Amino acid sequence: MTIPIAPGLTPSRQIAVRPDWLAQRREEPLDPALPIVDPHHHLWDREAERYLLDDLLRDAGEGHNVSATVFVQCGAMYRATGPDEERSLGETEFVNGIAAASASGTYGPARACAGIVGYVDLTLGDRVVPLLEAHVATARSRFRGVRNRTAWHPSPAVRSNLLRPPPGSLEDPRFVEGARRLAAHGLVLDIWAYQTQLPLVHAVARAVPELTVVANHCGGLLGVGPYGGRREEAFAEWRREVLALAALPNTVMKLGGLAMEVGGHEFHLRDLPPSSAELEQAWRPVVHTLIEAYGAGRCMFESNFPVDKGMCGYGVLWNAFKRLAAGAGEAERAALFAGTATRVYRLREAPGCEALRP
Repeated sequence: MTIPIAPGLTPSRQIAVRPDWLAQRREEPLDPALPIVDPHHHLWDREAERYLLDDLLRDAGEGHNVSATVFVQCGAMYRATGPDEERSLGETEFVNGIAAASASGTYGPARACAGIVGYVDLTLGDRVVPLLEAHVATARSRFRGVRNRTAWHPSPAVRSNLLRPPPGSLEDPRFVEGARRLAAHGLVLDIWAYQTQLPLVHAVARAVPELTVVANHCGGLLGVGPYGGRREEAFAEWRREVLALAALPNTVMKLGGLAMEVGGHEFHLRDLPPSSAELEQAWRPVVHTLIEAYGAGRCMFESNFPVDKGMCGYGVLWNAFKRLAAGAGEAERAALFAGTATRVYRLREAPGCEALRP
């Protein structure tokens, strides 16, 4: 099925980034010394969308103390030839090169891509083992986990991936077998799933209790398609499922991704970009529900850049997160902004976060 691209969206259905529009809203960083590990961003160079190391460092240089980042798979720089299951090694090779350049210190103190979450098709079951070993051999201690293309909804209006994945991968028994092999290698499973898929995420996490399962983007609260104009109803359904998922101790939640088109917020349609106070007000019910359910030790704030950049700037985004965590104690804030990410991804290149490492 051909899915039409709405005005203002890129070919991969992300909100188009408009630097001139974003430049209208600048804020001084709140609590600028607070160490931040950004545990979720992408790098890519494709039609109408470019976001590479210089772009990331420009955003991270807006005054917040971003000490390290974690790259999460996005289908970038796959090998042009070779077996299909091995082509994603190109992405890991590409990102590891970016990480090595950043680790040299040439580009400043922040350590970009200190952790790498790549792609291996877990529905290959036992056959994932040599592939996981190849990714680890490529990026060594930086390779920390895997994410598959799993976010799916029957409505064509609900889409956030460059490629529309087939339904059912989370239900495939081979996915659980692949997840077990992931756990055996000491790696993490990141999952991007919509709220309607959270029972499937719950089933995977329950089936492999030794595996750390990181739910992306606040558990995929929807505000478009069949959920458009039904925010209270969608929130109630979402809350029920995220609370059930939180009962499993091997689950972790990323707090972010709320500026994606599928979430239903429309700040990008305004004349001026949103302020951090406006974002804090809009996102408070979701973020506070999750922190209360999971605890700071199982939550981590994420930028989801450049995807969320279509709706707000990087500095404003982290100010919004700091406003949302204003009532937390010092130890909780340390966990939310750097400690949980450092521990879950076992980061070794996070200046200023030495005390937070496992």
